[in-house]
Amino acid sequence: MDCAKNCCAIERLNDYVVSLGVIDGDNMYVFEATPDFVAQTNYLRSLAAAERYSIFLTHAHMGHYAGLIHLGREAANSDRVPVYAMPRMHQFLRTNGPWNQLIRLENIVIQPLQNETPVGLSDRLKVTPLLVPHRDEYSETVGYHIQGKSKSALFIPDIDKWELWEKDIISIISSVDYAFLDATFFAEGEIPRPMAEVPHPFVVESVDMFNNLPESEKNKIYFIHLNHSNPARDVEFSGRKQLEKDGYRFASFGMQFPLD
Repeated sequence: MDCAKNCCAIERLNDYVVSLGVIDGDNMYVFEATPDFVAQTNYLRSLAAAERYSIFLTHAHMGHYAGLIHLGREAANSDRVPVYAMPRMHQFLRTNGPWNQLIRLENIVIQPLQNETPVGLSDRLKVTPLLVPHRDEYSETVGYHIQGKSKSALFIPDIDKWELWEKDIISIISSVDYAFLDATFFAEGEIPRPMAEVPHPFVVESVDMFNNLPESEKNKIYFIHLNHSNPARDVEFSGRKQLEKDGYRFASFGMQFPLD
């Protein structure tokens, strides 16, 4: 909104808000209900036979749950879509319109989560929420550890700073096969406002932290959740090219990762 710079003037195909889809046999799981929820779930359906899906929410910032609006009676009028949410997120949806109407009309059914308590979805898939520090005005914020039959992924689209987390991100990266990590901003001064108001790990800060990792560990890291202002959205940006040369990766729409 209100950005007239080249980053928003140039149209980019499939330039959707960050989301992760998991297909497990006849079941689909969508991590985040973004404003692009319709296009993202349609894409998942093109890959899987299942019509039913469940949703895992991370927190109550607009890019991460506002897509739930598409499930209401004005749109899909969905029938009891399971929505996995932490306690404060559940309370937020239950006590605020229009979200509470989704619950009242059973368009969605909340599946409660607890920090670091695994949810077994099948004999091949397990999901564990992990509390992370973030701007928690309306709800807590979580990332997810997703364990497949033989491989696992870490999904953290939002966190304030890695050093504020009680967990060691480097140790967690070593324990997973894929690490999808917050890369909202590339560096300080990227937006015309005090960036402390919207804290995230700058890409340059993350790289400073991860630079001593062997290339095999860097190869696990996929930067996600790039703000419109982030120059690394441009595949020709020299800073991005250097990071890719160093072994880091940037996620893009449609990438697929096996968990079995």
